[in-house]
Amino acid sequence: QALEVGYRMIDTAASYFNEREVGEAIRESGLPRESVFVTSKLWVQDYEYDDALRGFDRSLSELGLHYIDLYLLHKPYGNYYGVTSFSNERLQDLFLHNEIKPAVNQIETHPFQQQQDANAFLKAEGIVHEAWSPFAEGQKGVFVNPVLKDIAAAHGKSVAAVILRWLNQRGVIVIPKSVREDRIRENFNIFDFRLTDAEMAAIAALDEKKSPI
Repeated sequence: QALEVGYRMIDTAASYFNEREVGEAIRESGLPRESVFVTSKLWVQDYEYDDALRGFDRSLSELGLHYIDLYLLHKPYGNYYGVTSFSNERLQDLFLHNEIKPAVNQIETHPFQQQQDANAFLKAEGIVHEAWSPFAEGQKGVFVNPVLKDIAAAHGKSVAAVILRWLNQRGVIVIPKSVREDRIRENFNIFDFRLTDAEMAAIAALDEKKSPI
């Protein structure tokens, strides 16, 4: 349904146990493979080099694809490096001691945990900021927050659309999740309005700099 609506990026992972279904959906969509950007992630049990190669091949096989566009280590673990949920310090340690700098850091980012410092650091280092859990998993009444509701009403949009547009205007890549077709469509339709500077500032004021999840 998401591909039919117009989404062209899918985020999956070995630990989600749905790579096979993702691959089937891409094939059934009839879209050219190169038109869909596919991300998957290596789980922590496979962080040794040889295990990582096998884990990657396993994901390719499950997906039924010839390549993966973006491959992430799922989380920081032990003494191994990853590029999901990495602090600025841990990420800097990674690229100072390795030849290739990570392309993406996927971190929890939403109105209550805005990652302003991380965003500035990533931009300065040329690393893409990608947001997971943009709706804070529904915590702290995010969908009934009065500031977000007022902004949504002003634009005739949902609170979810406002959050996604706010992240988009910040230059943050976002991966919203829904199993309902109406919300999948709603989350996609964020390009026909723009938040004002005052509205962006009002949302910025919601930052608590900590995770409610």
